[in-house]
Amino acid sequence: MDFVDYYKILGISKNASVKQIKNAYRKLARKYHPDLNPDNKEAEQKFKEINEAHEVLANPENRKKYDKYGKDWKHSEEFEKAQQQQQQQQHSQRSYTHAGSGDSFTDDDFSDFFSSMFGGGGRASGRSSRSGFKGQDFNAELQLNLTDVYKPQQQVLTVNGKKIRLTIPAGIENEQVIKIKGKGGEGLHGGPNGDLYIKFKVINNTSFKRDGQNLYKEVELDLYTAILGGKITIDTLDGKVKLSIAPETQNGAKVRLKGKGFPAYKNQNNLGDLFLTYQIKLPTNLSEKEKNLFKELQKIRNNE
Repeated sequence: MDFVDYYKILGISKNASVKQIKNAYRKLARKYHPDLNPDNKEAEQKFKEINEAHEVLANPENRKKYDKYGKDWKHSEEFEKAQQQQQQQQHSQRSYTHAGSGDSFTDDDFSDFFSSMFGGGGRASGRSSRSGFKGQDFNAELQLNLTDVYKPQQQVLTVNGKKIRLTIPAGIENEQVIKIKGKGGEGLHGGPNGDLYIKFKVINNTSFKRDGQNLYKEVELDLYTAILGGKITIDTLDGKVKLSIAPETQNGAKVRLKGKGFPAYKNQNNLGDLFLTYQIKLPTNLSEKEKNLFKELQKIRNNE
């Protein structure tokens, strides 16, 4: 992985205060925010880099590791643990090695050990070459419409320059995270690859409200259909459906359409229900004839 200069990304010096870091982040985040740069892939990538830099530098502990280890700062604990083990081995060896034997462990050895573990290109000692470390986990975000996750679909993601083909199961929830094993960074010294974590941002591009597997929708009824009954056609995610409206249907009445909701995660045949709420729409711009007819109806109703 190439070195990423977070200070350069935020346009600040290495001596910047936490306040200066936050101010720089806010300014750049506003400039490159996706809402202000729709369909601008370059701005989207810049926004991600700005967020990543802020997450590292605004955290004093992470910043300290980053300043010390650079691009390998996430592996700092593993290195320091291995370094302690080497120091313990060095101490043990001193108990059995006479002066001048040449078997002491120097700072150069530690530098080479660090390089061999984290890809710096230095020579590796025999002891460190047997150490294996899991590669870095990657995180990605994928934005989909609600209609995209009604059925399984194929997607190709580009993560860290590599194309990854995956099948997205039906029923993915907004903010849900799935793990794809072994699709992260390469393992170090024979260790396993890291994993890829994908967070889904599901945008509701429909007139339905989703709650788990159930869907909810308000349907307008004209006054005459509500009073006399009739037939209406509504849209569902699975196509159009004809409904019979009972005479004298009240405003706010609810009906349930079984199996017309949303699929369960990884089970597209297990569907929830669709709940409809009828909203009666009163007529407007009545003609004189219509007004007189309503007056007649009012008299009939009042005389009963």
